[in-house]
Amino acid sequence: MTVRPFEAADLPGAARALIEVYETDGYPVEGVDDPEAWLRSEHVSAAWVAETGGDVVGHVAIMRPQGEDAVSLWAGQNGEDGEDGEDREDREDRENEVDARVAVLARLFVIDAARGRATGRRLVEAAMDHARAHGLRLVLDVMAKDAAAIRLYERLGWRRTGECTHHFGAGRSTPALCFVAPEG
Repeated sequence: MTVRPFEAADLPGAARALIEVYETDGYPVEGVDDPEAWLRSEHVSAAWVAETGGDVVGHVAIMRPQGEDAVSLWAGQNGEDGEDGEDREDREDRENEVDARVAVLARLFVIDAARGRATGRRLVEAAMDHARAHGLRLVLDVMAKDAAAIRLYERLGWRRTGECTHHFGAGRSTPALCFVAPEG
């Protein structure tokens, strides 16, 4: 199994893997209607695939922040949540500064046949290495029901920062946990 940066030619295979994971696990809760568009969102700043025998068996992405609770929780716990009475322009400047230093780990999935072989761990480590090299602090939210993913993040030293609600679809939501990657 090889983990390498995502290439445009990986899109059809990654989309097939995403649909396979959804059929197995009900994850992800969004993106299945148009997986290629979801995987290549304009907010993706970097992505990797796991490949076995020429087939994409896993994927992970680093996303630019888009107002995620995980970003807000981390910023608030690190004294970057602003001052009372802060005007709109100051708040936007502060949020832009935080967004320049924080990125969101997202869109991690591994097909069932590739699990138990450290595929998820290797994908997350590739993203963590990239973030460190670019001076970014990674955060994420994970649905509370996804126990295997939570165990993976905890084994890799991620620290739980709080709880939130993951909103998706037409007014749907599910409980989620927020994490921050270890420093250094």
